[in-house]
Amino acid sequence: MTSRLLLICLAGLSLLFGVELSRAQQPALAAIDTAEDAQKALAEAETQGKEARGRAEALEAKAATAVAAAEKTAQESAALAARVQESEAQISANEAKVQLIEREQGKLAAELAQRQRPLVELTAALQRLSRRPAIFSLLRPGTLQETVYLRAVLETILPEVARRTAGLRAAIERGKALQARAEDANKALRASQGELNRRRQQLAALEARQRLDSRNASGTADREAERALALAEQARDLTALVSTLDQAGRLREQLAALPGPVLRPALPQSASTAALPQLATSPAGPPLPYLLPVSGRLVVGFGAYGAGNVPSRGIAIAARGAAQVVAPGGGRVVFAGPYQGYGSIVIIEHGGGWTSLITGLTRLDTRVGAMVVAGSPLGQAGPGRPVLTLELRKDGAVVNPLDFLKP
Repeated sequence: MTSRLLLICLAGLSLLFGVELSRAQQPALAAIDTAEDAQKALAEAETQGKEARGRAEALEAKAATAVAAAEKTAQESAALAARVQESEAQISANEAKVQLIEREQGKLAAELAQRQRPLVELTAALQRLSRRPAIFSLLRPGTLQETVYLRAVLETILPEVARRTAGLRAAIERGKALQARAEDANKALRASQGELNRRRQQLAALEARQRLDSRNASGTADREAERALALAEQARDLTALVSTLDQAGRLREQLAALPGPVLRPALPQSASTAALPQLATSPAGPPLPYLLPVSGRLVVGFGAYGAGNVPSRGIAIAARGAAQVVAPGGGRVVFAGPYQGYGSIVIIEHGGGWTSLITGLTRLDTRVGAMVVAGSPLGQAGPGRPVLTLELRKDGAVVNPLDFLKP
């Protein structure tokens, strides 16, 4: 009877091991090579989510106090874009958590598989023993001696079995705890995905309202967009396009700074050029606040040498599929459209000779002539694992955008 009870218990343990092993062998959600990568991705996602949440709260406060309708709408759309990025960061963090849990489950499965072999051998021995119960031994010669011997053997084996299965029982409990953590992480992942969809819908509704409000100015904007597209066709490369638009921006600043008509002096012969108003000089400071246009992992740094041994003019960021892309700084959109080999691009003129270039978008939510604030929605990245680039220029010369990011 004792052997049968032990056999049942061990068979149950073996069955439970098999259940935990099958769960631990489920495929991972994302392509993260090591546990260290998953930990790093988790830390980065939590940091980006915290930054996006703080930015959203600040923009919502500005929108609440804004008086002008245009300013209020701009702050609201930037706040919603920040909330979208916050949800994206939450999804990335939850995916990293699931990755870490699955890796722990994988290690546990390997440990259980290693321990299962002696358990199987013991189970087989007990199965053979169970086919000859002790009560049948009483009907054969020498039964008393065999019974005493069998009892002595069981009294020796059972403590050893208990000792050896103690670690297995602890591993089972660890497996149950990991499974509970995985279920919680998956539940949080589904919740953050639902929140992302809701916030994207809110942003899309606000952008639709903005497009309706700007219909009166569409004629001028369309003409400016056509001129920008014509410049893109004439430019030999992207650098030439940015330089041309930068020159046009400086000219626009100079024209805007010109004074109104000057009255003819009563005595023209006594007039001097010193009395003429001077043009305002461009501010030397960069656009502040300045931020990354998309949440993700930096994959190419400024000045890094790539193909052709040519240093990078900007930085490259690997983002989530369909990630929200925002304006890195406030200013005026001078180009928004497709450009050969770069997907859809956006060029923002910040004033004072500062210009930002963002490439790699697939959907645009802005247009030429739009005035944006830092964090205004520009569009979305492509599917899969898109890579976006950011370049920052001062008077046509590239500078490292990471030097001006908000700490």
